[in-house]
Amino acid sequence: MSISVVILAAGQGTRMKSTTPKVLHTISGKPMLFHAIDAAQQISDDITVVLYHQAERIQKQIDENYEGISFHMQDAQKFPGTGGAMKGVKTRHSRTLILNGDMPLITKASLEALTSGSADINMSVIKLNDPSGYGRVIIDEHGNVQEIVEQKDCNEAQLLTQSVNAGIYAVNTELLERYIPQLDNNNAQSEYYLTDIIKMAVEETRVVHPVFVEEEEFKGVNSKLDLAHAEEIMQTRIRNEWMKQGVIMRLPQTIYIDCRATFEGECILENGVSIQGNSHIIESHIKTYSVIEDAFIKNSSVGPIGRIRPHSKLTNTHVGNFVEVKKSTLNGVKAGHLAYIGDATVEEGTNMGAGVITCNYDGKNKFETKIGKNVFVGSDTQIVAPVTIEDDVIIAAGTTVNRDIKKGNLAISRTEMKSIKGFFYKFFGE
Repeated sequence: MSISVVILAAGQGTRMKSTTPKVLHTISGKPMLFHAIDAAQQISDDITVVLYHQAERIQKQIDENYEGISFHMQDAQKFPGTGGAMKGVKTRHSRTLILNGDMPLITKASLEALTSGSADINMSVIKLNDPSGYGRVIIDEHGNVQEIVEQKDCNEAQLLTQSVNAGIYAVNTELLERYIPQLDNNNAQSEYYLTDIIKMAVEETRVVHPVFVEEEEFKGVNSKLDLAHAEEIMQTRIRNEWMKQGVIMRLPQTIYIDCRATFEGECILENGVSIQGNSHIIESHIKTYSVIEDAFIKNSSVGPIGRIRPHSKLTNTHVGNFVEVKKSTLNGVKAGHLAYIGDATVEEGTNMGAGVITCNYDGKNKFETKIGKNVFVGSDTQIVAPVTIEDDVIIAAGTTVNRDIKKGNLAISRTEMKSIKGFFYKFFGE
């Protein structure tokens, strides 16, 4: 890989109106900055992230999820602006691609287009039907960038130009190392602008080539509204890709799929389903309004309105409506409705009745429940962990299990039912 990548992630992102750094706001399960890093890693082994606002918090999250990422701290007090962010940045390769950390929708194909060819600078350009408010990119008769003109400085002919700057550049590193120290802040904002390198290159008759890109990919996320729009685009991409891989989706626009989730075989996702985290689903049917979180599901069905929480593993199992499974392994189990199964291992042939609860938490600690094969757990049973229920056991409805049950036994705990003659009439009056 002969491309270095610098990702600018130093801004405060005040328009997000949040204490969370802008680039750490999540889109389809990952911080938006991570999507930019993922794309960069597909073309480069030399990635530098430029930080300033809440730098320690951002760097910590990157270090927890990636290896080999370099960091540069912008001196934003002394050198504000995008050009200021590049001051002092060192890269290894002969060409450097400069990305923005708030562009999570960028793809490998677009990055490859931006870094291809022999031009001194490749500059991303978007053609807009309504370019109002944007600086215009003026392209000469040879098809190269002549200048960038801010809207307030455009003449009538330039105002008709639909080409605007998308803010991404691939620059020969030798030029970048020479131009960045020459940047000044003699402008209304007193900032150092990266766009000034285009002017420097043109003045030296260097070739600045416009690379036309899709607005969808290069749109920055600056507000919660932008965040929602980016999420919609990302979700459409994710769903479309998995449907191409054979996943069946009912009303796909109502389904949420985390970018880290994976599927194998012919899975079915009904409307309103949410697949979160590193979930892996194989040949299974996830029914309406069910939520799967960081779980493994194979040859099973969940829902409607089921919830499978993190660290759960379901194989050859049916989990019905209003059943919640947390950190449990179910193999060949049926839990048709209205149950909570937490911190449990349940073996094949076992049936969990309605209203069954594994009482796994005493207010201080979590405890495990082990249930063997072919166990029939009657409705409204409470299983107080830690407890082991061996194979071929029947637990009568309404039982509270608070100690181990041996193989083949019946467990039952009920108070004697009383029927008081005529009490209704005595209570409400004749």
